Amino acid sequence: MANTRDIRRRIKSVKNTAQITKAMQMVAASKMRKAQEAALSGRPYAEGLDRMIHDLKERADDIFHPLWGRHKAGSKQLVLLVSTDKGLCGALNTNLLRETGSLSADTSYVTIGKRAKAFVARTGKHLLADFEISEKASFLECKQVSQFLIDRFLAHEADAVSVLYTHYINTLIQKPVTTRVLPMEQLTGAGIALAGKDAHASPGHTSEIDYHYEPGANAVMSELLPTYIHFQVYHMILEARASEHSARMVAMKSATDNAKSLIKDLTLEYNKVRQAGITNEILEIAAAQMAMNS
Repeated sequence: MANTRDIRRRIKSVKNTAQITKAMQMVAASKMRKAQEAALSGRPYAEGLDRMIHDLKERADDIFHPLWGRHKAGSKQLVLLVSTDKGLCGALNTNLLRETGSLSADTSYVTIGKRAKAFVARTGKHLLADFEISEKASFLECKQVSQFLIDRFLAHEADAVSVLYTHYINTLIQKPVTTRVLPMEQLTGAGIALAGKDAHASPGHTSEIDYHYEPGANAVMSELLPTYIHFQVYHMILEARASEHSARMVAMKSATDNAKSLIKDLTLEYNKVRQAGITNEILEIAAAQMAMNS
């Protein structure tokens, strides 16, 4: 059985750890609120773009745009893998990276986040590029990533482009999602804003309002497609950021609660050891007294 000094040392160590995890929980909670607001505030715009794209698709005669599709699609896959830079966020990265197991071995990767870059390098996958995005991701930063994907697609270096990221559902639930972004003729209409919802809820629904597009549906469609891709990638990164801070806040809260529970158990053990020591001392004194009187 451990002595009281060892137990006191362990209690002090766990208390110090609990203070650190509590501070990290508060920081993550502050960042989480801002990230959630950014992700949720962009969903109405994303849904609007989804509806407009599908409305234009119904009205356009024939869509002749390099981003829309090709007559002969090959098997060269390009995946944008969006992970976190730091750990201590539970199983978020583990669940995300596990999804790459369903992808073909010759898939090329573009990564955002140190965890994704390290994973691709460690597993010997083909890393095409890595981008560093600041914690407060801006549209201009993310546009560089989406433009790189578009350029690779237009250069026939990839026949299909997808994004593997963590979709934010709520503070406790974040879901790894793979969304196809190019070619656009293969889009199912689920949309980035509806990735965590029922795909039949509203994606393919054509607006009841009879819009009149100038200079025409085809011309508007051609101008809208690059913007749609840029915002898709931007919003997916925002969803991944909200998922990261939510998962980290929950993980740090769980660590703090576990530390408090461990402190309680150690304190109980300390009291038992201390009481046993006191009892032994009393017995020794009593035995010595009896020996002296005999």
